[in-house]
Amino acid sequence: MRPNILIIYTGGTIGMKQDPQTGALMPFNFKQITQEVPELKKFDYQLDSLSFDPLIDSSDIMPDFWIQLAKTIHTHYDRYDGFVVLIGTDTMAYTASALSFMLENLEKPVVFTGSQLPIGMLRTDGKENFISAIEIAAAHNSKGKPQVPEVCIFFENQLFRGNRTTKYSAEQFRAFCSPNYPPLAEAGIHIKYHHNFICYPKSWGKPLKIHTRICCDLAIIKLFPGIQEKTVRSILSIPGLRAVILETYGSGNAPTLPWLIQALQRAIEKGILVYNVSQCHAGSVAMETYATGILLQRIGVLSGHDITTEAAVAKTILLTGQFSDNETIIKMIDKNIRGEITI
Repeated sequence: MRPNILIIYTGGTIGMKQDPQTGALMPFNFKQITQEVPELKKFDYQLDSLSFDPLIDSSDIMPDFWIQLAKTIHTHYDRYDGFVVLIGTDTMAYTASALSFMLENLEKPVVFTGSQLPIGMLRTDGKENFISAIEIAAAHNSKGKPQVPEVCIFFENQLFRGNRTTKYSAEQFRAFCSPNYPPLAEAGIHIKYHHNFICYPKSWGKPLKIHTRICCDLAIIKLFPGIQEKTVRSILSIPGLRAVILETYGSGNAPTLPWLIQALQRAIEKGILVYNVSQCHAGSVAMETYATGILLQRIGVLSGHDITTEAAVAKTILLTGQFSDNETIIKMIDKNIRGEITI
């Protein structure tokens, strides 16, 4: 049976082509995708496409877009074997992270990809990314099960878990990296799947559930030498604030400034969750290692372990949306829900 793949184009560079007369970049009609990428005809797949209307620049993506995308996948879930989501790169890691938490019991590939150059340009990276993403979305093992039943990102020959990924280059074709988790697959002459790193369902056949209740009452405080008391206190005094992602140094360390510790402690006592995420791309928060981290741990700051900021934002938005009591959220934040942390 031919694999059925749904291509969801939401916007972004990959879906653009140059107008031959004006040179301006314009989105092309994805129903005519085989005219732009004739190589797709060599696949014995049923390829259908769906375009968001209006298309959205990735810089304009907000959590309501995540809800729309999750509902789109849920609506078409039973009809297709896999999904390829074409999206702009700037917020791709945030969206992939969010979808990983929103789609519960996922048993099919949801492969995000895009490009640094439009697919209609001569040197584009879009065609290779797009073709490989489709092949991965359609890939099954000898038992007929999907090779990668996860939300993931494919870019420049590597497939990463979506909630482990961050964009690190605005100019290179290798735009994404996954510092704290190995690639799920690598594309060379053949696509090599690293099954030991892929999350498979403990039991197959559960219906897909989506979580769409969100809460965006959070802020990020990035520590830096010279950070001012008035800045921190102003952020922590935002009405309705539910959570703060605290981007700390190294393995979760912060200055031992009395006013800073006092401000964080008062915020926690008021019910604001403070989530410790390292500014380092690689490595993990370990607050028990140094005295400064131990101090944060004592006042109730939560460890982000080796989570990315993108995944921490998405996880917090979803958890604070689903649960009103902090006790449940604290338990869930420290839990590895979709392979986003190593514990």
